[in-house]
Amino acid sequence: MSWLIEFLSAEWLVFALVLARVSGLVITAPLFASLAVPARLRGLLALALAMLVAPMQLGAAPAPPGSLVDLAILAGGELLLGLVLGLSVSILLGGAQLAGQMIAQLSGLSLAEVFDPQFDTSLPVFSRFLHLTTVAVYLAIGGHRQLMAGLLSTFAAVPLGTGRPTGTSTDALVAVLSESFSLSIRTAAPAIIALLLATLVLGLVGRTLPQLNILAVGFGLNTLITFAALIVSLGALVWLVADEVPQGITLLLEAIACAGPGAGPPS
Repeated sequence: MSWLIEFLSAEWLVFALVLARVSGLVITAPLFASLAVPARLRGLLALALAMLVAPMQLGAAPAPPGSLVDLAILAGGELLLGLVLGLSVSILLGGAQLAGQMIAQLSGLSLAEVFDPQFDTSLPVFSRFLHLTTVAVYLAIGGHRQLMAGLLSTFAAVPLGTGRPTGTSTDALVAVLSESFSLSIRTAAPAIIALLLATLVLGLVGRTLPQLNILAVGFGLNTLITFAALIVSLGALVWLVADEVPQGITLLLEAIACAGPGAGPPS
């Protein structure tokens, strides 16, 4: 019966490690990480994915840990790998929220806020709108399928219990942050330029016609310009997300592959 106990122990170890990696992704990945999604539903999704993946990983079961501390270290490494993958994509898509905040601040409409259940806080309407648009484009281009496929590929690149942080992984996270900031700047650029030009024109008009109430005219004009520029920003956002998300996921998977046992030291 000892061989049966060892076999069952290996099965449970593989399932626990797979569940830890999958849970990290489900906790932080776009759409799944929203607080609007019940925690029980996210837990059931993680369990279902782990039950599908674990049987395929039985042949790559790691050596049994010698203590609970070793088990916690193994599970923590798997959880961290899933967290990095899901959180990086969320950071990339989060650039749209920053773009909305910049547009709201410059247009004077930052007081128009709505509650965001994902971050449990209030955000400007433009931030919420651009974020929902980003998530819609992400789903339309199959980003969630690419992310799940990427998660499955990590089990071949980084077998259970062999992941380790490398300099390449850090460089990938820095690159994702840079791409997120670039996405926000390029999305908000049409509105920012239009509002700055409108402010310059209103300043010249105010010097020419002092009797004109610039504040009353400027607020309505800024609102019209903001909504007109938002239409342009929306088209740019759709194009940018469709282009950046696949590249970002590929970059992350290459960085995770460098954390595998066959990867050399970072250059």
